[in-house]
Amino acid sequence: MTKEENEKRIERLKNIVLNMPDKPGSYQFYDADHTIIYVGKAKRLKQRVSSYFHKEVDRFKTKVLVSKIEDISYTVVNTEEDALLLENSLIKKYNPRYNVLLKDGKTYPSICITNEYLPRVFKTRQVNKRYGTFFGPYSHTGSMFAVLELIHKLYKPRTCRQIITKEGIEQGKYKPCLEYHIHNCKAPCCGKQSLEDYQAAIAQAREILKGNTRQLSQHVFEQMQQKAAELKFEEAEELKQKYLLIENFCAKSEVVSHTIADVDVFTIVDDDTNRTAFINYIHVKNGAVNQSFTFEYKRKLDETDQELLLTAIPEIRERFKSKAKEIIVPFEMEWTLNDAQFFVPQRGDKKHLLELGEMNCKQYKFDRLKQTEKLNPEQKQTRLMKELQQKLQLEKLPYHIECFDNSNISGTDAVAGCVVFKGMKPSKKDYRKYNIKTVVGPDDYASMQEVVRRRYSRMVEEGATLPDLIITDGGLGQMSVVREVVEGELGLNIPIAGLAKDNRHRTNELLYGNPPQTIALKTNSELFHVLTQIQDEVHRYAIQFHRDKRSKHALHSELDDIKGIGPATRDALLKAFKSVKRVREASQEELAATVGTAKAKLIAAHFGK
Repeated sequence: MTKEENEKRIERLKNIVLNMPDKPGSYQFYDADHTIIYVGKAKRLKQRVSSYFHKEVDRFKTKVLVSKIEDISYTVVNTEEDALLLENSLIKKYNPRYNVLLKDGKTYPSICITNEYLPRVFKTRQVNKRYGTFFGPYSHTGSMFAVLELIHKLYKPRTCRQIITKEGIEQGKYKPCLEYHIHNCKAPCCGKQSLEDYQAAIAQAREILKGNTRQLSQHVFEQMQQKAAELKFEEAEELKQKYLLIENFCAKSEVVSHTIADVDVFTIVDDDTNRTAFINYIHVKNGAVNQSFTFEYKRKLDETDQELLLTAIPEIRERFKSKAKEIIVPFEMEWTLNDAQFFVPQRGDKKHLLELGEMNCKQYKFDRLKQTEKLNPEQKQTRLMKELQQKLQLEKLPYHIECFDNSNISGTDAVAGCVVFKGMKPSKKDYRKYNIKTVVGPDDYASMQEVVRRRYSRMVEEGATLPDLIITDGGLGQMSVVREVVEGELGLNIPIAGLAKDNRHRTNELLYGNPPQTIALKTNSELFHVLTQIQDEVHRYAIQFHRDKRSKHALHSELDDIKGIGPATRDALLKAFKSVKRVREASQEELAATVGTAKAKLIAAHFGK
């Protein structure tokens, strides 16, 4: 499209907008193929749609959307709520490319009550409303099974899949099965339970699934009292057992006050990239949480939290068939609903419900992150590197990290180690060992300077890639001496951090900057664990090198210094003479008898014989 064609297109679209009314409604954007690419709602259509064509629109995704618009249509409605509902239905119908994408977790199970002559109650993951009434979905299967168990204990609905008809019962086609004999079913198929009684039981099961357990409990209690007054004690005892089961179930599900009769609660939490939002829905009925579910929404146009919540609320309420008159939300809403009111609590039980919803959102977000990282382990490393970059305010992503540590005993066998981590994973082929050459005595600072000087001067000479971050196994002192070499002597610009220990020799803080400052990092965080892993790895590497060197010196013998005498000859001499002293005192003839004349001459010459 040429510049002139684009200007004509914009002018034509602006003329359409000018003729729009300032009333509530829904608008639709079409592309060149006359396919709906976006559906929106507005309290004032003209004002909202015209905002897309302002020059100051700075959101990239919105600019891309506007560049694809070839035509605009709209529908005027009477109320704001109608606009929300219309938008919801159009998004479902056309699935526009630039609208938020709902990932609704269709694999979560629901509870179904079938439309059969003798309805069944069971869990399923396939929702087809032709077969019955569905309750759910249930994101927490434990609560679903608890409800199912209660229903089966109370009412004993049939579990068989046999097609049962009224005519078949009247003709006596069916026989009691094992479930009847073990008292899990009352055999309505054989007439041992009346149709009216079975239907009443199913109706009460529906009330439990709707969350009306308090009214049902009161109803059962009144029936029990009536039967007891009529001296029908066996029936009263049966009703008592039902009453106790319902009360026990209510006690387990109770989390809020009985004063909260019928309330919807919505909370929203964004992911770290702000591309996805997690919206939690909680329905409270008669003081008990009846339903809780978390939805995942993918942003397409950098929608705000309020815009996402406005899109989600009508859809979720429609899905769960909620008629609650009060909707609890975390912030003020600009829109209004005819049949419900928004409420932002500041304290009390309703505030607790918001916190509960937020906790569910964060847990769902965490579970999704772990699931994604399990499928793609590199994503976890990238996330940790970005977090470290953000914490230290680094210019580059710290992909290449090096860490140093010294090891010696009173200055003897002094060594140092350098470990390299790339992408938050150890790169063992790049590990390096150093024997301290210029430092005499136990001087850790001077040893560290020698190693760092040797390491990076050689990397500069060879043109090797320098690290993105240096981590010292120590606090202020270690950081200072390393900085003197890296920046003062070599003139390199490499960020330097330090891991300091407390008085119990446990790593407790991350230091960075000049002068070094403590970086706010929780010691139980995943990033801190990775940093301590780097520290532990360099500590292990340096100590292992020191032990190997010390062991080599401990096993060293004077015989090893004799040119021409190898380990086999040394072992033969020690086996024959038991010690180096006796080898020194032995005659050349005695030595020749063990190792031969030529080697005996070498040994004798070494000891001055």
